[in-house]
Amino acid sequence: MSAVRIGPYTLSNGLVLAPMAGVTDQPFRQLCRRLGAGLVVSEMVTADMSLWNSRKSRLRRIHDGDPEPRSVQIAGGDAQMLAAAAKANVEAGAQIIDINMGCPAKKVCNKAAGSALLRDEKLVAEILQAVVAAVDVPVTLKIRTGWDRENRNGLAVARIAEGSGISALAVHGRTRADLYTGEAEYDTIAAIKQAVSIPVFANGDVTSPGKALQVLRHTGADGLLIGRAAQGRPWIFREIEHYLRTGELLPAPGLEEVERILLEHLAALHAFYGDVMGVRIARKHVGWYLATLPGAREFRGSFNCLEDTAAQCAKVREFFRERYESLVTKDGEEVAA
Repeated sequence: MSAVRIGPYTLSNGLVLAPMAGVTDQPFRQLCRRLGAGLVVSEMVTADMSLWNSRKSRLRRIHDGDPEPRSVQIAGGDAQMLAAAAKANVEAGAQIIDINMGCPAKKVCNKAAGSALLRDEKLVAEILQAVVAAVDVPVTLKIRTGWDRENRNGLAVARIAEGSGISALAVHGRTRADLYTGEAEYDTIAAIKQAVSIPVFANGDVTSPGKALQVLRHTGADGLLIGRAAQGRPWIFREIEHYLRTGELLPAPGLEEVERILLEHLAALHAFYGDVMGVRIARKHVGWYLATLPGAREFRGSFNCLEDTAAQCAKVREFFRERYESLVTKDGEEVAA
């Protein structure tokens, strides 16, 4: 996978943390970048600036300390509103503006935003042209393959995007109607890659180094957008990068490293959000990290009742200590007891 350029920026690799509302906050972005992502994208920010005074929106718009280039995703259905929001985000430190035309969530689509926009190609062009004209930084676009399987117009939208001055395109291999069900298809992404000359990132079901290579070969994409597979597994970026570069699989992180990464992540969440909100947000992340480890379900039940930072960290340490103790040394090798 060769280096990818987005406007003036050359990414260290083509692996991008996909923007996910409620997940890709600043602590998670910084962690994924440290663990191998070439670019990280903020949580989706509404283009309606009258809503920016809420605590949630204010936290989503903090970019100080974010690794560069700082990419901020905006969502909305009004061209002038999106253009104004793009401008305001650039003034606040955004170096790339990403437009969301991929989110399938009802509360986004019901406001004629996200993937709902794919039904109106004229409005797509109007929005893209307005945002590109409003800012002097690269504008990228995230889409799906179409509205539903009978209306896969991703190719037409990709051509509109290129003609409107979009710098790079990410395509999720599902339609809006598919939500996150079934398997992603990559034929449409391959057709889009053939049809445009701007960088194309493939998205959807990239869950392992082997799958990453398969998707890149199938689509010819310049890079990959990785979302849900990074939840509780932020090291997936270094695993994929290493495999694509060397053809060899990295060993999975050991218990000690997982504990260290998780505790660092917890500390960052608590520092960023404060004790009350940090404790609440930490619960889902801890659940994702521990999901595949024995005893995780029972642990989550008691962990989710904890109400303060110190108790959460102590409980995580206790969980890992029990996992270590379940390993016994036999003939000089560690095996599960």
